[in-house]
Amino acid sequence: MTGFGVADAPVGGGRLQVEARSVNHRHLSLQLKLPTELQRIEGDIRERMRERLERGHVTLSARWLEEPTRPGTTRLDLERAREYTRLATELKQALALPGEVDIGWVVRLPGVLTELQAEPAAMAADEVYVPLDAALAALLAMRTIEGAALGTELERQVATIERELAGVEARAPQRLVAERDRLRRALVELMEGAAPDEARLAQEIALLADRLDIREEVVRLRAHIAASRAALAGYAACGRQLAFLGQEMLREINTIGSKANDAGITHAVIAMKSAVEQFREQVENVE
Repeated sequence: MTGFGVADAPVGGGRLQVEARSVNHRHLSLQLKLPTELQRIEGDIRERMRERLERGHVTLSARWLEEPTRPGTTRLDLERAREYTRLATELKQALALPGEVDIGWVVRLPGVLTELQAEPAAMAADEVYVPLDAALAALLAMRTIEGAALGTELERQVATIERELAGVEARAPQRLVAERDRLRRALVELMEGAAPDEARLAQEIALLADRLDIREEVVRLRAHIAASRAALAGYAACGRQLAFLGQEMLREINTIGSKANDAGITHAVIAMKSAVEQFREQVENVE
């Protein structure tokens, strides 16, 4: 599912901005771009994201809006200062110049005093989690809105399957009568008008009815429909469950189609397969 969230907060004497983006993915894929100071807790950040997200390709980036405080030290190169002073004194004497060698002038010379930047300080995880959690919350809020729209679409596909299945159930008994009449006509033609053996005909019809029986498939398909509706009505992540149910619904619909031997049922099976394929495609975007 797609989503976006951004937040910033004071961290380590600076100000850290965290931005989270997600796009559709069958599994959870995390990509982090963190400043050096945060790399020590990258594992903790990943774990915190996994607690809140289950699917999607998520990119998390953090940057400093204001650099954190990094206390440094100053190094004095005493030998260089002595050399500068000696050379200045020698120049003063050689040219008979007035004045004294001034300390202010010496310390401003290159290499006498050097500012050493301290290593980046490790950031406290609790401080970092403030903008992280806010960015993830905004991302999840956007995904929730998209999820509601996807839920409506998935419910529409489930309703289509259920409606077509009701037509199949209504048509099934008529199909057996039509098959019985077709078999009787075929026997009469083969026997050149003579009356067929009713006992044998009843036996053949019973065998045919057993081969064409779709009651088990219908019961299982209705159970999958009910389970899909229950998952869509809940608040827990249900993408993987719905993906499984979509697969099982397609299995039952294919079996009904293989037993159809009836134009009306075949048309209903085609409509159901179209709906379940759209259902399975959309489920790939659901967490």
